[in-house]
Amino acid sequence: MTHPASPRIMLLTGRTAPLPGSDTLSGIVKTPVDRPLTLGPEGVESDEQADRRVHGGVEKALHHYPRDHYALWRAELGELPPLAGPGGFGENISTTGLTETTVAVGDIFRLGDALLQVSQGRQPCWKLNKRFGVADMARRVQLTGRTGWYYRVLQPGTVAPGDRMELVDRVAPDWSLHRLWHALYVDRLNLDELEGIVALDVLAEGWRKYAVRRLESRRVEDWSKRLDGTA
Repeated sequence: MTHPASPRIMLLTGRTAPLPGSDTLSGIVKTPVDRPLTLGPEGVESDEQADRRVHGGVEKALHHYPRDHYALWRAELGELPPLAGPGGFGENISTTGLTETTVAVGDIFRLGDALLQVSQGRQPCWKLNKRFGVADMARRVQLTGRTGWYYRVLQPGTVAPGDRMELVDRVAPDWSLHRLWHALYVDRLNLDELEGIVALDVLAEGWRKYAVRRLESRRVEDWSKRLDGTA
């Protein structure tokens, strides 16, 4: 796996608002900011998440989605409003040049005077279906592996639009986000890969628990509630 580039970022935040066609609140709509922001252990100032059981928190302080994927989605889905510019997938960081194939779990980046570490991939949920007006959007995101990823904050600081994502260290370079996605969602009961995930201490604990449960049960968990929703 090649070392990532050091692209400049777009920085995005958003307030919670009802999803289209629903009274369910979500912070999935993000828009670019034009000033420096303070980044703390649980995210960047002025950003909101509606359901902190599944969004936000120390292991999901920032969401990064590659701008590289937008052209692919437009080719598949057409010119949908959420694909008009960054922020469609709820991302706080937008770049070109970093993707799930080149970024690994545990990678440490300097951004401004903060330090970030890749903690896990993004698990798409049914709110994407509402956001895009596409009934199976969450399933499409999961199926393609174009999921984006999350960071934990190792060192709080100030981040600004135009700052570079500078790679500082690679803790587990063999474990690209694409490999992790493939093990969890494609080759789902590959016991060797699952054992490797269990031992991957730098991976968020919630994701390691998936591997533990699969090794114990020899079964894959049901994703329908997360992907299809009930609201």
